[in-house]
Amino acid sequence: MASAGPDADGERRIGADAAGVAVLGACAAWPLITAAVRGGRPEGMLLAVLAVAAGYAAGRIGGALLPVAAPCAGALAGVGLTVTVPHLAPGPQITAPLGHAGATTAMLALSAGAACCAAWAASARAVRFALCLPAVGVVVAAAVLGSVSGCVAGAAVLLCSLAVGRVRRRGAALAGLAVVTAGVTGLIWAVADGAVPEGVAASLEGRLTAHRVGLWRDALVMVREHAWLGVGPGRFGELSTASGQSPLADGKPHSAPLQSAAEQGVVGVVLLGVAFGWLLYALWRSPRGTPVVLSAGVSLTVLAVVAAVGNALSFTAVSVGGGVLAGLATSRPFAEDPGRRDVRPRG
Repeated sequence: MASAGPDADGERRIGADAAGVAVLGACAAWPLITAAVRGGRPEGMLLAVLAVAAGYAAGRIGGALLPVAAPCAGALAGVGLTVTVPHLAPGPQITAPLGHAGATTAMLALSAGAACCAAWAASARAVRFALCLPAVGVVVAAAVLGSVSGCVAGAAVLLCSLAVGRVRRRGAALAGLAVVTAGVTGLIWAVADGAVPEGVAASLEGRLTAHRVGLWRDALVMVREHAWLGVGPGRFGELSTASGQSPLADGKPHSAPLQSAAEQGVVGVVLLGVAFGWLLYALWRSPRGTPVVLSAGVSLTVLAVVAAVGNALSFTAVSVGGGVLAGLATSRPFAEDPGRRDVRPRG
């Protein structure tokens, strides 16, 4: 009976991995189907799926070999990419209505999450405290770079990571993160549909810009007219009135759920939700400690929220970073003895 615990835990993790393969496979196959019927360019979606899968595999390997050093290195790499890559580095382009601020925010949130995972993975209290410094450094770096949203996102991840140290049942916390993501997605949908009070709508439109809200409304019109198959992957820019009226537009609605719904129909947005649900499920089944799991979960939720109101997932570095963080938090370090692992229910 003592050996049944680790075996059962291994079977659950294999089930989560098999579910991930099925979900990512469906996310790659559906754009090809819609492109065959409606036309369009599915390469962008295929690249995003490949980036997440590759990042997840790299995170699993790195977390298994170096459970503390790998996430710490990932955090430093994320900050380095934010500073050095032109399309991610804060600068004049952030002042554009649909600039790259979302990608910067997402990358800094993922870096803070990786740093928190490294800290919680350490066993010695002194080492754990020392490894909190990179997470604080991410927040400071965001402030120095002038990314207000990145500073807020990094601080939120850090504070939540400190708070989850006393959480013992990860299931309820992960369910709460799913509710937050669903609530933000619902709010975005309501704004696009004009279903929010005028005062709230005016406040949100002032922060999000009228052009972005116009893109969302165009996407919702496409959803209503082509509910099942969408207009075809990559075709939003061709059919959007708001996109054609702005020289700064990049042909995307700057909302991952609305883009999936407009270009791939109802099935596309459902697959996007299922993919995020699978990540939370894999975290729930993870053999890593609950603080590590929830730190990663909070960071990935911030990424989902940013992607719901921006274009963060169009940046390959962000997609890879999200996959790496999820892989790190679901890996099983080789140094752990299966016979000594805690196999109590995780909530």
